[in-house]
Amino acid sequence: MRLLIAILCGVLFGAGMIVSDMVNPARVLAFLDVTGNWDPALAFVMGGALIPSGLAYLMHRRMHAPMLAKDFAIPTSRRIDRPLIGGAVLFGLGWGLVGLCPGPALASLTTGAWQGVVFVAAMLAGMAVFHFFPARAVVVQGAPHGRT
Repeated sequence: MRLLIAILCGVLFGAGMIVSDMVNPARVLAFLDVTGNWDPALAFVMGGALIPSGLAYLMHRRMHAPMLAKDFAIPTSRRIDRPLIGGAVLFGLGWGLVGLCPGPALASLTTGAWQGVVFVAAMLAGMAVFHFFPARAVVVQGAPHGRT
């Protein structure tokens, strides 16, 4: 049942990315071009995502446990450290350079655009390098697999 719900959530997310055209790197790059031909569409998509996210956060506060798990997986750390900043910088640079991030890139595979295919292939290669050749394992309380 959990797998089915996860798949349905992924399909819903991907459909939202396709309908909002966030799988189009040019659309995202136009949002980031604040001094040129700026396109505010991404701001509306992000703003729209805050509504169900905010509602879910409020609902979780009234629940003792989620319906399909024994505990909520909500980070408790408020620490801003070097790995967090480095990861955010790398994510932002990659997003700004190519106009894709992991979720929309996966959704873009359904469109057949070569940019999405190249991005996902590079993303999977990077994940494999991290998995098989970690520079160092960082143990973080509550992190999956003991690494971040």
